[in-house]
Amino acid sequence: MNQPVASLSITWRIARLEELSPLELARLYRARQTVFAIEQNSVYLDADKADEQSFHIAAWAEGHELPLACARLVDPGVKYTEPSMGRVVTTAAGRGTGLGRELVARVLRLSAERFPGQGNRISAQSYLRRFYGSFGYQAVGEEYLEDGIPHIEMLLPADPAAGQ
Repeated sequence: MNQPVASLSITWRIARLEELSPLELARLYRARQTVFAIEQNSVYLDADKADEQSFHIAAWAEGHELPLACARLVDPGVKYTEPSMGRVVTTAAGRGTGLGRELVARVLRLSAERFPGQGNRISAQSYLRRFYGSFGYQAVGEEYLEDGIPHIEMLLPADPAAGQ
C-alpha cells in the first residue's frame, strides 16, 4: 500500500538516459505509459529517440514504486530549435499535492541553467494551456490534434539577460 504523499520525503533526481539504472528507466516508462496510454487511452510510441537526448527529472518517494512525477527536458535542436519540456506526468499518487507545479518549475530552472538565453517550446495538451501560461508560456499557432488529443504549441520566450 502506498503511503500518503504529504507524509513522505521526496527525492528529486535529474539524469541523462545513460545515467538511469535499468530499474529506474523501466519505472519511468511505466509511469508515462500508465498516464498517457491507459488513463488517457492514447496509443503512440512514448519511448522515442528524444529520450536519448534529454534530461529526465523525477520525484521519487519511499514506499512508492513509480515516480510521483516525472518529465524530460529535450536538448535544443532535437524537437524544436529551443529546448523542450515534455512527457510531463504526475501519477495518481502525486496528484493534488503541488508536485506537478514543482516539477515544471524544476524543469524550467534546469533549462535555464543548461541552456541559458534560450526559450522553451512545448506541445501542450490544450486543457493545460492556463497551467503552462502561469509559468509564462504563450500559445503559438492554432490548436491541433496529436494522438487524438487537442494540443497547442506554446513558447516560453527567452530571457535576453540570461544568455549574457
